[in-house]
Amino acid sequence: MIPDPIRWFGRALTLPLLLMAAPALADDPVPAGVADAMAQSASPQAIAEYRARLQDYLEARQEYETDASAYWSAISEKRRGRNAKRRDGEPVTLDDYVLVQPPVYDGPKRPVDPQPQDKPEPGRERKTIPLVGDLVQAATEHYQFAPQRPAAEVEFKRAYARVALAAGLTREQAVRVYAFETGGNGGHDMQSGLSASRPGSRAISTAIGYNQLLTTNSVELMAEQGHAIVAELTQKAARLSGPPRQALERKIAVVKRMVAFARSVPDQWSEHEKLGNMSQGWAIHAMVLDLDVGPLLQVHKLLTSVLFARQKGYSRPLSAAELEMMNLTGDGTGFDMVTMPQALREQVPTANFFQRNGYERNPVAIRHNTVAKLLAVTDARMDANSNNPGARELAAAF
Repeated sequence: MIPDPIRWFGRALTLPLLLMAAPALADDPVPAGVADAMAQSASPQAIAEYRARLQDYLEARQEYETDASAYWSAISEKRRGRNAKRRDGEPVTLDDYVLVQPPVYDGPKRPVDPQPQDKPEPGRERKTIPLVGDLVQAATEHYQFAPQRPAAEVEFKRAYARVALAAGLTREQAVRVYAFETGGNGGHDMQSGLSASRPGSRAISTAIGYNQLLTTNSVELMAEQGHAIVAELTQKAARLSGPPRQALERKIAVVKRMVAFARSVPDQWSEHEKLGNMSQGWAIHAMVLDLDVGPLLQVHKLLTSVLFARQKGYSRPLSAAELEMMNLTGDGTGFDMVTMPQALREQVPTANFFQRNGYERNPVAIRHNTVAKLLAVTDARMDANSNNPGARELAAAF
C-alpha cells in the first residue's frame, strides 16, 4: 500500500519521509579549525556570554516546539476526522482542515560553544544509497539476471508509450508526469540527484526512471501488481518464438521469484521498505531498468492512482497535475486534493497533506503553501519541461 505521506518533487527536493522525526536543534557545525581557534581564545566573558545566549536560544526554541507540536497534532487530528467522514459517507468541509499555516521558528540561532568539547558529537551516519551499478550487481548476485537495457533511449520510450496506452493512460498524462519528474530530459536510468552536467553530483535517493520510482515502490509494485505483470509478460512471450521467447520466459521466471520475495511480508509500506533496504530489494529495483519490466512497473504505479480514483466514484479523467499529486503524496492524500473544490483549494494549506518531517524538508510545499498554488506550480513546471527534448521524444513515441 502506498503511504499517505510523503514523497516529493522529483525526489530531488525530498525523499520518502514517512516517519515523524524530532526537528534539529542545532545549526551546521563550525569547521574544526575554527572551533579550535575559538576554544584557544575563549575567555570567562566569552563563556558567560555563550551561556546566556544559549539559554535565550533554548527558551525560544522550546516555545516554538510547543506551538509546532500543537499545530501538527491538530493536522493529524483533522486528517483522522476526514478519513472517518469519508468512511461514513459524510461530506468533508472547510472546517475539516487546519486553515492556518505552520508556525515558523524565527528566534535566535544556537550559539557556538567557545569551549573545547571532551567528546565531540559524532556525525550522523549517512545511509548508503545504491546506484544503478549496485542494483544491477544485486540482480546478478541474487537472481543471476541482468536487466535488458535499451540500445537507445527512444527504444525505452516507445516501450513505455505502448504500455501506457494499453493501460488506458493518455499521452498528456504520461508525458507531463515524465516532464515533471525528470525535467523533461531524463533517461530510463536517471537517478535523483545525479547529473552528467554536474560533475561531482551525488544521488540523494533511490528514485530512478521516468516516474522516479523508489526502491520501496518497486518492491511494493512487485508485491501488489506482480501477478498482473507476469500475465502481461506471458502474453507477450506467447507472440514470440525461438531465442527471444526463451529469453523472455527466463525473465518471467526471475520476476516470479521476485514477486514471491516481495510478498513474503505483510502488504504494508513499512515492511516493503525493509525489503527495499536489502540487497534482494535492490535487485527488484533493478527491474525498473529492464526494457520489458520497467515500463510495466512505472505504468502500474500511475495506473493504481487512476483506478483508486475510479473506485472512489471519481469518473472525470485526472489531469496530469492531479495524477502527479496522487503519484507523489499517495493515493488517499492525493485524492483528497483532487476532489477538493476550487474555493477550498485556494484556502487550505498544503501542510494538511504532510507529516511534519516531510513538510519541513519540502521548500516547494512551503513556498506554494495552498493546494491551489501547489497544483498551479506543478502545472507550470509541466508546461515548461514538456518543451524539452526528452519530453518531445516521448510524446512522439505515442
